[in-house]
Amino acid sequence: MKRSHALAMPALGMALLCLPLGAGAQETETDPDTGLIKASGWETVRNNCTACHSANLVTQNSGTRNHWENLIRWMQETQGLWKFEAETEETILDYLAEYYGPKEDTRRPALPRTLMPDNPYPTVADAD
Repeated sequence: MKRSHALAMPALGMALLCLPLGAGAQETETDPDTGLIKASGWETVRNNCTACHSANLVTQNSGTRNHWENLIRWMQETQGLWKFEAETEETILDYLAEYYGPKEDTRRPALPRTLMPDNPYPTVADAD
């Protein structure tokens, strides 16, 4: 390696360290109580979703807007979740799709229910 190149390399490395980070690399602020990402709509999600379950069920999952909407419908049909006002539901879906959308580096999506065997154990929904 030429001497001029050897001297330039550390200077280049230092210059790269001074560049601003891209939006994806910046640290996101999370709520210390729930772990939810603090962004537009997070309080609506906290107020509605954690009324019935831990925020961990949100933060450990991901999916498309359609996936989140299907989960809401499932909870409304089988778990007693109330019907949201249209604006509230839009806020929740916007937030979940943006901050808990599909992940690139995770396992495959769950199999559709139609491809799963019947559950041999009784559930709360079966008690009705």
